[in-house]
Amino acid sequence: MSYPPIEPYRTFRLNVDAVHSLYVEECGNPAGIPVVFLHGGPGSGSSPAHRQFFDPAAYRIVIFDQRGAGRSTPHASIENNTTDHLIADLERLRLELGVDRWLVFGGSWGSTLALAYAIRHPDRCLGLVLRGIFLARESERDWFMRGIGLIFPEHWAQWVDYLPPDQRADVCASYYALLKNPDPAVHMPAARAWSSYEGACSTLKPNADVVANFASDRVALGLARIEAHYFFHAFFMPTNHLLDGIANIRHLPCIIVQGRYDIVCPFVSAHDLKRAWPEATLQVIEDAGHSAFEPGTRAALVAATDQMKLRLTAL
Repeated sequence: MSYPPIEPYRTFRLNVDAVHSLYVEECGNPAGIPVVFLHGGPGSGSSPAHRQFFDPAAYRIVIFDQRGAGRSTPHASIENNTTDHLIADLERLRLELGVDRWLVFGGSWGSTLALAYAIRHPDRCLGLVLRGIFLARESERDWFMRGIGLIFPEHWAQWVDYLPPDQRADVCASYYALLKNPDPAVHMPAARAWSSYEGACSTLKPNADVVANFASDRVALGLARIEAHYFFHAFFMPTNHLLDGIANIRHLPCIIVQGRYDIVCPFVSAHDLKRAWPEATLQVIEDAGHSAFEPGTRAALVAATDQMKLRLTAL
């Protein structure tokens, strides 16, 4: 179960540099516990369904689209788009909203960004709720590029076979070149191929609606181009940066929700995070893949924000 659909009480654009303008919305209780939602990808953008993870009577819900994603402009831009830029944007948004500390909620790439932000600014976090853990390690990059083919060989083959045979040795670099091409006749089919691959591997059971959403014009280019940009550049972080920084945030409350059969972000990353952060709570959903909207995962995320609500209200 999740909370009923709600509408924002405020939307605005935050100009973060000469290039990028971020879409921002606030929902719920303006006097409630501040929580910021970090979407995945990078580049996928947020949706109205993301508001429903939070009790609107208790939370001041801040949702925004990261650089180049969703309703932020320019769409699918990779200019001035690095992890450090995204962390700086979070701080700029926090100050713009007059928030002293907030709960940070992130799934998939959002979990990566949440950890990177918290490690940089632990004094600005009330706690973390994380899903589909991605630690931006080379092993996880290699899994996406090759390992998924062990579980979904048909989807992986369709993704790789989109490229000419002489361009398949480095799939990431080849797709990145296509996705950066300014001609829509070149970048859009490549974007749909990349995004469809990820969508097809994101749920425990096949879900045509998920694949169609990933392949839509609204999602595909932002997700594929920005994701390839981050993959190509090793996520703009030093090796093992996140696990090495956990000591900075072990005093914060953290709830991790992970699908046992998450093929996009395999369970081993959540397991490694829990080993580095024994104080965190890890809830494994035994009948779920990667998507936040599979029933068990969605229910666990709502329960996590409810648990955090009680804990933070008692402070």
